[in-house]
Amino acid sequence: MTVLTRLLASSPFRLTVAYMGAFVAAGALIVLYVAWQANALMTTKAVEALGAEVTGLREQFENGGARRVAAAIDERVNEPGSGLYLLLDADGRRLAGNLPRLPGALAQDGKGHLFSYPRASGGKSPRERLAIGLSLSVAGGLTLVVARDIDDQRAFAAGIGRLALMSFGLLCALGVGAGILISRAMMARIEAITDTSRRIMAGDLSRRIPVGGSGDEMDRLAQSLNAMLVRIEELMAALREVSDNIAHDLKTPLNRLRNRAESALRSSDPVAYRDGLSRTIEEADELIKTFNSLLLIARLEAGAAAESMTSVDLADVIGDIAELYEPVAEEAGLRLAVVSKPGLGTVANRELVSQAVANLVDNAIKHCAAIGVPAAGAAPEPPAMPPPEIGIALARVGHVIEIAVSDHGPGIAPEDRERALQRFVRLEKSRSRPGAGLGLSLVAAVARMHGGSVRLEDNDPGLRAVLSIPIRSPGVAHTKAGQVFSET
Repeated sequence: MTVLTRLLASSPFRLTVAYMGAFVAAGALIVLYVAWQANALMTTKAVEALGAEVTGLREQFENGGARRVAAAIDERVNEPGSGLYLLLDADGRRLAGNLPRLPGALAQDGKGHLFSYPRASGGKSPRERLAIGLSLSVAGGLTLVVARDIDDQRAFAAGIGRLALMSFGLLCALGVGAGILISRAMMARIEAITDTSRRIMAGDLSRRIPVGGSGDEMDRLAQSLNAMLVRIEELMAALREVSDNIAHDLKTPLNRLRNRAESALRSSDPVAYRDGLSRTIEEADELIKTFNSLLLIARLEAGAAAESMTSVDLADVIGDIAELYEPVAEEAGLRLAVVSKPGLGTVANRELVSQAVANLVDNAIKHCAAIGVPAAGAAPEPPAMPPPEIGIALARVGHVIEIAVSDHGPGIAPEDRERALQRFVRLEKSRSRPGAGLGLSLVAAVARMHGGSVRLEDNDPGLRAVLSIPIRSPGVAHTKAGQVFSET
C-alpha cells in the first residue's frame, strides 16, 4: 500500500472530505434556492412593470386612439432601455414598435410568456435573444405587444452559475488538499505511536511517544501513554528485582530448613531430633509469614479488601498498638510515647490499618539502638540518660489523618527512601538480619488501598515514617477505593 493510498484511506481524510462534501452540498442548495427566488422575483417584477405599461398605453388609446398609441410607442422605442413594443392593425400590419413580427409564443391571455426574437447589435448579424412579454387585443381590432429583453439577465444568471460551479470546484479541491494535509499530520503522529509500540513490544521498555508541544488532544494522549509506559517500566523493574530478591531471600531459609531436617534424620539423639524439628517449624513459620505477606499485598493491590471498610476511630487503633508493643519496647530498652487526639475517625479497614501501624512500630523497635540494656548476667546499672524513645503521633492535617512513627535509630538515606517501600528491598548489605523486606511495602499497599500515602522523613537522628489516610464518609469509601486501584 503506497503512502498516498494510506492517506486516502485514513479516517482524518475521509472525515475531512465528508465534512467538505456536506458543506459544498449545503452551499449549492442555498445558492440554487437564492437564484431561484431571485429569478422568480425578477420575473414577477418584470410582469408587473409590463402590466403597468399596458395600462398606460390603454389610457393613451382611450384619449387619442391608435395614432396616439403609435406615437407613444415610437417615443418609448427611441428611449434607451430593454423595452420591446409592437402594435398591429386588424390585418396584421405593423403600425409601430421595434419588434419585427408578432412572437408565436405569446398568447392573448393577459399573462407573461417567454419568447425569443432576433436583434442586431453593433453592426453584427442579428442573433436570437430572450424576452418576456404580454400580448392583448385592443378595441378596433388592434393587437398590442409589450415586452422586456431579459437576455442580459439570463447571461448574468449564467455567469453567476458558472462562478458558483467554479467556487464549488475550488472548495472541493481545497477540501481534498486539506484532507491530505490533515491526514499526513495525523498519520505522522499515529505512526510515531505505532513505531514506539512496536519497539516496546520488541523489548525496549525505555521508548516513549514523542510529544509535539502543541498541547492538543494528541499531546495529552501521548503524555498519558508515556505515564502509563513509565509505570509499566517501573513495575517490570520491580518484578525483576522482586524475582531476584525472592530467589535470594527464600533460597537460604529453604536450604537451612532442608539441612536441619537432614541433620535431625541423621541424629540418633532424641533431644537433637526434637531441637531440629523445632527449628524446622520455626523456619517454616517464617516462610509462611513471608508468603502470607506477599498474598496480602497482592490482595490489597487488587482491591479485594476495599469492601470491608467501616468507620474507624484511629485513636483507638493507636491505643491498641501502643498497649501491644509497650512491653516489647521496654524489653528492648526503649520507651514508647503516644500522642493522639480522640475523635479522629475515617472510613477504613481497621485490621489493615492496625497491621500497617504495627509494622512501622515493629521496624522502629528493631532498628532503634537499645540504650541501658545490661549484658546477660551483669548487674543492672542506672542509665546515664533516658532510654531512646519510639514516638507514635496521631494528628489531622487538612483533609487527611497522619499517623507518624518516629525513632532515633540509624535512619534511611534520602536516596533510598523511595526504594525502601518496594517489596523485598532490604538496605542491609549482608541481608543477615531476620526479615524479608516486606514490612514497608505492606504499609505502602495499605496506604494506596485507602487512597493515602507513606512518607519517610529524617527524624534527626533516626527515621520518621508517616502514614496518611484521607478523611472520608461511609458513602464514598468503596468508590474511592476502586478508583485508587484503577490509578495505581
